[in-house]
Amino acid sequence: MGIVNTTHDSFFSGSCAPTLDDVQALAECHVRSGAQIIDIGGESSRPGSAYVSLEEELSRVVPAVAQVHLNHPSVTISVDTRKEPVARAALDAGAAMVNDISGLRDDPALAALVAERRVPVCIMHMQGTPRTMQENPHYDDVVQDVLRDLARFLQPAKAAGVRDEQIILDPGIGFGKEFAHNWSILRNLERFREPGYPLLIGLSRKRFLGPEQPPQMRLNATLAAQLWCTLQGAAILRVHDVAPMMEMLTVLEAILTAN
Repeated sequence: MGIVNTTHDSFFSGSCAPTLDDVQALAECHVRSGAQIIDIGGESSRPGSAYVSLEEELSRVVPAVAQVHLNHPSVTISVDTRKEPVARAALDAGAAMVNDISGLRDDPALAALVAERRVPVCIMHMQGTPRTMQENPHYDDVVQDVLRDLARFLQPAKAAGVRDEQIILDPGIGFGKEFAHNWSILRNLERFREPGYPLLIGLSRKRFLGPEQPPQMRLNATLAAQLWCTLQGAAILRVHDVAPMMEMLTVLEAILTAN
């Protein structure tokens, strides 16, 4: 899953594509490098960020989705949004998946839309909101607590008609977690496969991978962590850097399939 942020303020500038030309160039790079999914979002979720208005998000996301779908009709487009109207308009424009950082909690109508359209949906764990999530996040046992919360998030989604085969889970690396929480989740990643749903992991270039380095210097650490996630059975890796990730997977496959 290659990241395309139609924003100017995401934490990694390499993912920002505020114009349609930028969107097309970044999506083309991801697809050419081997991305199977393009995740398009119009609202930054970096720590401390504020949510944007519905009108602003619609104006950013919908033209971008339409542009990528027009140029890459065989590629799955995921819309990264918490809002039902944005998801609806994006699905109408060519998106085929919803990725909600709020776990379908912020807008109850979004679960009903996902159920109606029968599209895959990623339900992510987050403690707080992007503005507040890093203000002393607390867990008694981060693995148990996140698993319990995700199970709780699933209940209203299923009540709205979302089917098991549509659901993807994301433990929310960096979303309301201290560094130690992120490492514990990764060390116990197999536990997050126990509910039986595909697992999406988004850790690309995040601060815990190199707190003394800017995001531009965290690629090597990102690849090491993504290799671990692959070996632990993650189904989808949400990444900024598709080409080096695909090279790593090609080498890993060659090793694992050798006689």
